[in-house]
Amino acid sequence: MTAARQQVTHDWWANRRLGFTLLISEFVVNEARLGNAEMARKRLEVLSGIPEIELTEEAAAFAERLVKNGPLPSKAALDALHIAVAVSDGVDYLLTWNFKHLANVVIRRKIEKACRSAGYEPCSICTPEELLED
Repeated sequence: MTAARQQVTHDWWANRRLGFTLLISEFVVNEARLGNAEMARKRLEVLSGIPEIELTEEAAAFAERLVKNGPLPSKAALDALHIAVAVSDGVDYLLTWNFKHLANVVIRRKIEKACRSAGYEPCSICTPEELLED
């Protein structure tokens, strides 16, 4: 499963990424640094040059609300930050392989409702596989 997802991710980067304006956050960069040093170096190389969205106080407060008031558990505080940074900057798509807290249809609906309640237009949380086709 992991190898298949890695291949889909490579395919997306090779064939579809140019059709999108890419943005990252400090949280993406921090996650890319984790694990095997050589693989981390390669991930960071791929991410270099992509504009970074800053965490605002407003986004940080929204991330806290996503955890405190639901729909995310406290162990998903980093996921809440990913969402908050994305929606506060008007991002259209949040790509992830995190099926536990993000690309989860039940939780995703609750995230969308929380975003709208806070005055944000929710982004589409999806996997790279979902954006492989036009």
